[in-house]
Amino acid sequence: MKLSKVFTGIAGALVLSAGTASADNLRWKMPVAFASNLPGLGSPAAWVAENLTAASDGSIQVRVYEPGKLVPPFDILQSVSDGKVAAGYTWIGYDQGKVPAVPLFAAVPFGMKPWAYIGWYYYGGGHEMLQEVYANKGYKVHAQLCGIIGPETAGWYSEKIETLDDYKGLKIRFAGLGGKVLEKLGASVTMLPGGELYQALEKGTIDATEFSMPAIDQILGFDQVVKYNLFPGWHQQFTAQYMLINEDEWKRTTDAQKAQIDAACTAATTLGLAEGEYKNGAVLAGFQADGIQADQIPREVLQEMKAVTQEVLEEEAAKDADFKRVYESQQSFMETYKVWDERAYLPADL
Repeated sequence: MKLSKVFTGIAGALVLSAGTASADNLRWKMPVAFASNLPGLGSPAAWVAENLTAASDGSIQVRVYEPGKLVPPFDILQSVSDGKVAAGYTWIGYDQGKVPAVPLFAAVPFGMKPWAYIGWYYYGGGHEMLQEVYANKGYKVHAQLCGIIGPETAGWYSEKIETLDDYKGLKIRFAGLGGKVLEKLGASVTMLPGGELYQALEKGTIDATEFSMPAIDQILGFDQVVKYNLFPGWHQQFTAQYMLINEDEWKRTTDAQKAQIDAACTAATTLGLAEGEYKNGAVLAGFQADGIQADQIPREVLQEMKAVTQEVLEEEAAKDADFKRVYESQQSFMETYKVWDERAYLPADL
């Protein structure tokens, strides 16, 4: 996506008149994977729906359905592809079992900072590759980047984590490629939707969980059950959400409607990141004041985890051609980006 396309989309969103033909009106149901009250993660979906209606003067109306109210969170991709719903909003890493390459568009362990990821996605061919990745696996969807947040925490634990050996036998909820890394370290990894995690921790069904950043984890109440919160979020330095649109529905949209959806999702990506960055510091300070122990993973342990991550990424690339192609594209970009990153930004310890 070129900068001119973004400007064109914003302009289109602002100038579409009320004279749009009724045959072009869109009335979409959109189930979401995250509650709309979750800042930066669920809130962009509600914002996009509201603003699409306003910007299109009613030509586009998207009704948001909270998690599980219309479609189970982990079934959104299939439901959109099958045409059971016109659109869905989700973290596409949940579908790594069906589309092995999609976690690279969702969260990569020891991966890019959020702004680096969107640089690659918009200008490095990421958007186009994502459409191809879905099509190559037979899914009829158009995917639109529609939200991003910064690092998650490395999880909430009932017992202190001090070495990689502490992961052996640990029952933990962990998502995406990071889950594959922990499995390689001997953890028993499971996947549960966010709404089920508090009860699972409270009952001891799981020993630990990751889900998101402090501003979200507080809403879900993890700090009320366990007291060890681990940093940094090595497994998800960025977390990207997408609006998935049924391919036939996308084809029947007008050029103006496409521009509006593009513009709304681009704006939502910025707002989602801004909301998380604004809120996380105060929430984390509150955790610490309440006795939550926020531990930093030692540098040498992070280096060991990074080595295991490299093994996992190479194994996945060897098994799937799309994964290999996307991974190599991202790595090529990072080789040049790090020259800028290391020189232009102030060091964290200054």
